Amino acid sequence: MIHVIAQIDLVPNSRSNFLGEFNQIVPEVMSEAGCIEYAAAVDASTDLDRQYRNETRVTIIEKWETVEHLKAHLTAPHMLSYRERVGAMIVNAQLNILEPA
Repeated sequence: MIHVIAQIDLVPNSRSNFLGEFNQIVPEVMSEAGCIEYAAAVDASTDLDRQYRNETRVTIIEKWETVEHLKAHLTAPHMLSYRERVGAMIVNAQLNILEPA
């Protein structure tokens, strides 16, 4: 199993639209072979001093059975059209691919 953490930095004031597009593809992604988890998260509002918050970032948390499943996901037709729809909203994207320690 692999874990994927995608940190997506967005154009200011586009988070709601981005999440709307993201939530539309979740059912398709969850039905892909090898997909264990696929969800978006945003920084919680807390009073913890050490918390770093970024109002223009969405973190996507994924789990896949194998790297090959992730590769297939990245080239799936619904993902290609999704990236076209959200591309103008994204300033930067960082992908971390992790394995259990």
